[in-house]
Amino acid sequence: MPMNQPSTRREADMKLDSQVLNLEMAMKDGILGGGCGVISTGFASEKLDLKIMIEELESIDVPSVFICPISLEPMQDPVTLCTGQTYERSNIFKWFSLGRYTCPTTMQELWDDSLTPNKTLQQLIFSWFSQTYLSMKKRSEDVQGRVKEILENLKKVKGQARVRALKELRQVVQAHGASKKTVVENGGVSLISSLLGPFTTHAVGSEVIGVIVNLNLDSNSKSDLLQPTKISLMVDILNEGSIETKINCTRLIRMLMEGNDVASESVASLSLLVGLLRLVKDKKHQNGVLAGLSLLKVICSHESVRNSLVNVGAVPQLVELMPGLNNECLELVLYILELLSNIPQGRLALKDCPNTIPNVVKLLMKASENCTQLAVSILWAICKFAPEECASLALDAGVAAKLLLVIQSGCNPVLKQRSAELLKLCSLNYTVTVFISKCNLTRTIQ
Repeated sequence: MPMNQPSTRREADMKLDSQVLNLEMAMKDGILGGGCGVISTGFASEKLDLKIMIEELESIDVPSVFICPISLEPMQDPVTLCTGQTYERSNIFKWFSLGRYTCPTTMQELWDDSLTPNKTLQQLIFSWFSQTYLSMKKRSEDVQGRVKEILENLKKVKGQARVRALKELRQVVQAHGASKKTVVENGGVSLISSLLGPFTTHAVGSEVIGVIVNLNLDSNSKSDLLQPTKISLMVDILNEGSIETKINCTRLIRMLMEGNDVASESVASLSLLVGLLRLVKDKKHQNGVLAGLSLLKVICSHESVRNSLVNVGAVPQLVELMPGLNNECLELVLYILELLSNIPQGRLALKDCPNTIPNVVKLLMKASENCTQLAVSILWAICKFAPEECASLALDAGVAAKLLLVIQSGCNPVLKQRSAELLKLCSLNYTVTVFISKCNLTRTIQ
């Protein structure tokens, strides 16, 4: 380790003094959120633990001067090197333990291995986190109090006053995560759910659904919401409400149906299916498309629902929807169509839709491997169902070249095998020469 150099050390002290001065000025100017020392709040005096406060405030933006350059985490015990740079004590010790006797930020060789506790910065850090923590805590208590007031108010008011109270509760729940727990712990779920019924107006129902969809529901709450009258109201609102309300209805119904096979079959009315198809048709609202497709995927688990979905014209609509979708939505569409291809009605509808084969062929090796696998499965189902008609259309759409790419790629063996079987199926009605010519594969084969 190099010997101390007094003149250079004095320069470092000057740098440190300058850093402290700048921090103090920043505090006075309000840049870092208040002064150090006594914390002025409406709370009684309490002992605050810096480590706990840092953990609880991990999601907020912290002033960069409080961040250790090594760990990029807020400092609790800042120390300053002879270069004037400040680090968390434990982090700089780890740096030294690796045999590095340089400043991590400047990479200067250290002429002095002493560490100077930066008490001013430590006090500023504690002050900033204390004020932020107590302010957050006060806001949280204010929100909890307001939630309780609204819940009490909902027991008394009716008409537009009820709509206004529910709207405020929805906004509070959406803006403050902690308020959700307050609603649940104070019996809010059963109270709000009781407002849904055969005579509930759509204005009240929309706000109720907007609140409930943001809460964590237990099994009893879900069972209560699955009552026919309440589901019927949700479906009516889904068909007639605003785009935000439609999305909320869709998400809530999905929450209620997931993991409940009995509910999936009983809830999936024709009115619900029609409403979902209208929702996914509107590409201007991608959140609505995603929510609608996600629910369709859930309810398609029952064969009776698949038949109903085919009967309401889902196949051509989903086929026409595919171009321009993102990968997540595209995979959902293909999953649903693949399920529909497993029933005779679905295969017939897929065959009769003129854009099924061209649109599906285009997706081979274009999106994810899962999309390719679903696309191959759909093509296999309809080509097997009507080989003479569909194989020719598939070849005209360029399926052979796409399948050869799949076979030669690093995809999983099952997908390669199914692709080879599909390619063979498409070639059955042709001689080798005609098949190669029809596929424009002469150069590829040679």
